[in-house]
Amino acid sequence: MPEDLIIDKDVPLRDDIRLLGRILGETLRAQEGEANFELVERIRVSAIRFHRDDDSSARLELTAILDSLSRQQTQTIVRAFSYFSHLANIAEDQHHIRRSRAHLIAGSPAHEGSLAHALQRAETAGIDATRLRSFFDEASIVPVLTAHPTEVQRKSTLNAQREIAELLQRRDRDQPTPEERDAMDEGLRRAVLGLWQTRMLRNTRLLVLDEVINGLSYYDYTFLRQLPRLYGWLEDHLATTHAGLRNAELPAFMRLGSWIGGDRDGNPFVTAEVTREALRLQSVRALRFHLDEVHALGAELSLADGLISVSEALQALAARSPDSSVARADEPYRRALTGVYARLAATARRLDGVEPERHAVGEAAPYADADEYVGELDILHRSLVANGSALLARGRLRELRRAARVFGFHLASLDLRQNSEVHERVVGELLETALPGTAYRQRDEAGRVALLLAEIGSARPLASAHLAYGEETRAELEIFRTAAAAQRAYGAAAIENCIIAKTDGVSDLLEVALLLKECGLLLPSAQTLAVNIVPLFETIPDLRNCPRIMDELLSLPTYRQLLRSRGDLHEIMLGYSDSNKDGGFLTSGWELYKAEIALVEVFARHGVKLRLFHGRGGSVGRGGGPSYQAILAQPGGAVQGRLRVTEQGEVIASKYSNPELGRRNLAIVAAAVLEATLLAPPDAAPRAHYLETMEALSQSAHRAYRSLVYETAGFERYFWESTVIAEIAHLNLGSRPASRRKSTAIEDLRAIPWVFSWAQCRLMLPGWYGFGSALRDFLAAHPDGLQVLREMYREWPFFRTLLSNMDMVLAKSDLAIAARYAELVSDPALRAAIFPRLQAEWHATVDGLLAISGQSRLLADNPLLARSIRHRFPYLDPLNHLQIELIKRLRAGNEDEHVKRAIHLTINGIAAGLRNSG
Repeated sequence: MPEDLIIDKDVPLRDDIRLLGRILGETLRAQEGEANFELVERIRVSAIRFHRDDDSSARLELTAILDSLSRQQTQTIVRAFSYFSHLANIAEDQHHIRRSRAHLIAGSPAHEGSLAHALQRAETAGIDATRLRSFFDEASIVPVLTAHPTEVQRKSTLNAQREIAELLQRRDRDQPTPEERDAMDEGLRRAVLGLWQTRMLRNTRLLVLDEVINGLSYYDYTFLRQLPRLYGWLEDHLATTHAGLRNAELPAFMRLGSWIGGDRDGNPFVTAEVTREALRLQSVRALRFHLDEVHALGAELSLADGLISVSEALQALAARSPDSSVARADEPYRRALTGVYARLAATARRLDGVEPERHAVGEAAPYADADEYVGELDILHRSLVANGSALLARGRLRELRRAARVFGFHLASLDLRQNSEVHERVVGELLETALPGTAYRQRDEAGRVALLLAEIGSARPLASAHLAYGEETRAELEIFRTAAAAQRAYGAAAIENCIIAKTDGVSDLLEVALLLKECGLLLPSAQTLAVNIVPLFETIPDLRNCPRIMDELLSLPTYRQLLRSRGDLHEIMLGYSDSNKDGGFLTSGWELYKAEIALVEVFARHGVKLRLFHGRGGSVGRGGGPSYQAILAQPGGAVQGRLRVTEQGEVIASKYSNPELGRRNLAIVAAAVLEATLLAPPDAAPRAHYLETMEALSQSAHRAYRSLVYETAGFERYFWESTVIAEIAHLNLGSRPASRRKSTAIEDLRAIPWVFSWAQCRLMLPGWYGFGSALRDFLAAHPDGLQVLREMYREWPFFRTLLSNMDMVLAKSDLAIAARYAELVSDPALRAAIFPRLQAEWHATVDGLLAISGQSRLLADNPLLARSIRHRFPYLDPLNHLQIELIKRLRAGNEDEHVKRAIHLTINGIAAGLRNSG
């Protein structure tokens, strides 16, 4: 695209950034004084000169200013530059929406990544209405929200930012009078002032239930309204393009999932009591929405007898209502809806102990389940359609019926997750207590499997109320009993998946099957299973072994019979984060890809449907990157209409705080799954020489990464001293500890703080390290190898996506700043031994990437991100500089709380500027 066109289109963005920057400056001047305002301006101008013009004198000037700041000035500067990053994010998000709307208004061709584009491609490819309907009937797409500690913003600041975004949007779309424009501008100034006066950091660490409540906010912001609207748009679009799909209502192929309150892996604060409360809070949110919408619908459907006809079913529904008001005696829809409201109110009391804000007109029986509620809404719909009021059925009622089907009374399916080692200990204790001498944990894998199969097939329970068990066993049994109770109360969809972290054998899955049997979620006599048992393969060895493990598991007649009760579908979760920390970016991506190819073949051989659950993080180092390209880069047969994917950390806020962006991101995932299923080549594996080349690259990259991270003497110390990992471990980000054990070993460190720390120091090591070495080795062995790699880049979506993600990471890195963090390492010899290796590998990686892609510079093919970095990153440099100086003070023994607080503020600001850092 010509640069002048990009610039023209970016004028409104620059105007918004200038407006918000000016308001922030005015707020700073009014709140902190003219001297501080002038100080911020000097730093801003110097930072821009240094970053954009590579002006060395500006660097010296910037360093001199920042080093001379007082304690109070430091906090003011950090807050000012951090809030500028937040405000720039808001302006960029609004610009994305603005450009999307401009394309729609202009009638431009559908954009790649949109559902309209995907459906257009399907039509061009000859996909008829029958195949499309079959796709939606079989499809299962579930974004799963998780509470990982990379979201550094408080809910209070997110709420203030949402207000600013809404005001910007109104200012952009409306045609205000001068008075209205003045009111909007005053509203912006008021919102920025409120933001400035709001504490950026939490005083205490989040509790799990705080995370639950934060997660539920996104249902109010986006999911409860935008997901039904997405369904409505899709149904209307299909009706206009396919005669066979007119008036067709699609099944609920896209739903939401959650880990918040159910993920116990390494988090001792997730107890059965917390899980019960998480489920209750979800239900409260769902039922509150239904009650509000039914009340509003009653106000709208004032249709009167004598003017309309109604169905017999609607008459009967109205007659069952406890509404005896004379004023509504001739308004059958209103009477029916007061009855529905009364039943919902009774349901809220029964399930959650909650009394609605608006009292029902009378007593009514609670619904047995959400399906019964859906059935009564359907009665209203059919009556309206059959009696000349179909247009009324397409409004609020249509969206409410869809919400009832998607969210039910449970809102989202809550996954349970626990480490396989915990299950092993619990099962071992249960067996030893019931059958002394069993020695389960001393048995080999074959012995364990044989014993577990025998117990799973037995109707005799192992656990007894009359026997004493350790605390861990009691807690785990209570979790599974809670899951069984949740299914009885809220429906089978309330808890559908039990995920096993660190799965490395068949016995890991059978142990969970046994625990499910103990709590009534597996019935031996009926050979039925009430939840999915989901292995999580997350290290390089586990990924290599997972096809064999699943082949052995699916060969067991007992397990296959249980699987038939789940529709012959089995879910596999693949872990991007730990595999990256274990083997590096390139090898992690490659081993995941190979595992998918092998799993597709294993499942096809056994006649079982495969659903993959991708445990992707926000950053590229944890499997992040654009969702659309990532899904299309899956091997053939790996999607097949079925996909679950985690939405983690700050990604949740960036994707779903804004309702329009939220709907667009949901549509992108749906579009990608449709294209990957209906339009991708059916073969699982690409050309053989591509596979051979990737294998060679991966082996070299793996050696280089392991050599640095796990085999270089002192690297663990280098990491802890050259990054903010120690400070991050104490920041009140989330409920989960930074390490699985009380140690500094990289093996014990969670992948999230590992990646987050490298992002803060602007090195981004987990997103690229090893590629330069791999390319050097490959080209040394294959002199004409560059042509092969260029062909792979052009022809193979997996390889192209891998390099595109690396391109984004490298563009966000900054070796000059990373070098300053390296100076924090107290041992000069250690610093001299490691940082030059990082520099050399970075340069080799950049050079190789550009040679393969044919780009002249990083992000040459991604002008939008390049523009974002150009606008944003000059404001990050001062934050990095201050973070380094503050860390020096802290580590030198200055335990002043103001120093700690200022470090945490810099972490917040840098994370905001990078956007996907953890």
